[in-house]
Amino acid sequence: MDIKIPKLSIGEITAELPIIQGGMSVGISLSNLVSAVAKEGGIGVIGGADIGMLEPDFGKNFKKANERALRNEIRRAKQLSNGIIGVNLLMALTDINELIEVCVEEKVDAVFLGAGLPLTVPKTLIESKNTKTIVIVSSGRAVKVIFRHWERHHGRIPDAVVLEGPLAGGHLGFKYEQLNDEKYSLENLLPEVIEQVKVFEDKYGVKIPVIAAGGIYTGHDIYKFIKMGADGVQMATRFVATHECDTSEEFKQQYINAKKEDITIIKSPVGMPGRAIRNHFLQEVEKGNKTPFSCPWQCIKTCDYKTAPYCISLALTNAKKGKFSYGFAFAGANVYRINKIVSVHELMEELKTDYIKAAEDDLKNG
Repeated sequence: MDIKIPKLSIGEITAELPIIQGGMSVGISLSNLVSAVAKEGGIGVIGGADIGMLEPDFGKNFKKANERALRNEIRRAKQLSNGIIGVNLLMALTDINELIEVCVEEKVDAVFLGAGLPLTVPKTLIESKNTKTIVIVSSGRAVKVIFRHWERHHGRIPDAVVLEGPLAGGHLGFKYEQLNDEKYSLENLLPEVIEQVKVFEDKYGVKIPVIAAGGIYTGHDIYKFIKMGADGVQMATRFVATHECDTSEEFKQQYINAKKEDITIIKSPVGMPGRAIRNHFLQEVEKGNKTPFSCPWQCIKTCDYKTAPYCISLALTNAKKGKFSYGFAFAGANVYRINKIVSVHELMEELKTDYIKAAEDDLKNG
């Protein structure tokens, strides 16, 4: 049996493997991890939120620090790899437009836009011939709203869609009560998103890839969702436990040590539920204890920093540095399954082997 893993094409850009490494912000996925994924034939994605946190002037000049750091990481990723490089940005960022402009100027292959409906974006991105726009959604309805708005106001539609289900790590685009409701599972949401995307594919005569994300862990998972009609998958959690990941060893160890019962849903200061690994810091938050902080800037538009129990940007920065007394780690629902740190090459080879085995088994069982 000669089974081939499908490639992922977004317009004229083609990845050898249908695997996107999810962008993890606050310094988790930077040029080291991203370039390693791109070299293996996947799409490496830089996490752009608070990317300037390690710049010396971040506290006083956060916008310029973010722009400078993002530009440097894009350039370094391109120097390290000839593969496909993307950037993940949150629409809720106060400096979203400035960071998008950097991506366009640096000619990144794709910008992934989530954490809010990407309706209004800089004209330079709309008109860019080099940078694809990929929108992150949690429903078919969101696809309809975004694409219709782009039609009316931009005269075009986005290039691809990432459907992120409720098992993802970090901030989630669902209400708390929806997270364990089977109706909102990735398996149930995918057909409606594909159906909605097809309306626009037929209208414009173009292929609009749909990428499944959230809780995808094995090559078997990848095979399952591609068989369901997805064009590719996005995975983030598994890439943290790699040698190339840009975070601290202490952060990676949190993933290795996590048990199923450690995974929790938190109420983030930015107004969204989030999936994280429970630790002493989060237990103190649950008790109602506050961590005093001053806010030199409001990095997230939706953060009520005057009443927030802690600064999420600072907490995630501390975690990136391995200071878990003052922070915590976001993670996907399957993080407890990770038991060792591997290279990106080893991980990608495992995913490919597992995918082919799943396809072979499916053919045998007819």
